[in-house]
Amino acid sequence: QVQLVESGGGLVQPGGSLRLSCTPTGSIFSINAMGWYRQAPGKQRDLVAAIISGGSTNYADSVKGRFTISRTNFNNTLYLQMNSLKPEDTALYYCNLEFRRRSGTRGVSWGQGTQVTVSS
Repeated sequence: QVQLVESGGGLVQPGGSLRLSCTPTGSIFSINAMGWYRQAPGKQRDLVAAIISGGSTNYADSVKGRFTISRTNFNNTLYLQMNSLKPEDTALYYCNLEFRRRSGTRGVSWGQGTQVTVSS
């Protein structure tokens, strides 16, 4: 069973920075994509940023120029560097992994969520 261990959320003032991390555990043959989603109270879960197997990235318009997604090849840890944070960035952030098992079947895994609160 593949699990995602997230860390790095917290409370920060507007204009501040945080870095989220997400490390997958379990048997993974290959990774198709990893990404970060967020969900604010009463709203749907939306994509924040993603990185696919070829290394290309995409970002939500609201975070372009402020957030940077990256992934290590060593243990596939996913990061989200968040700078110039705004109150509207406040949400529960989830890590997402799309992968293939050695059998060839596809799988999707979600992290437990880490809270990011931007407030003065």
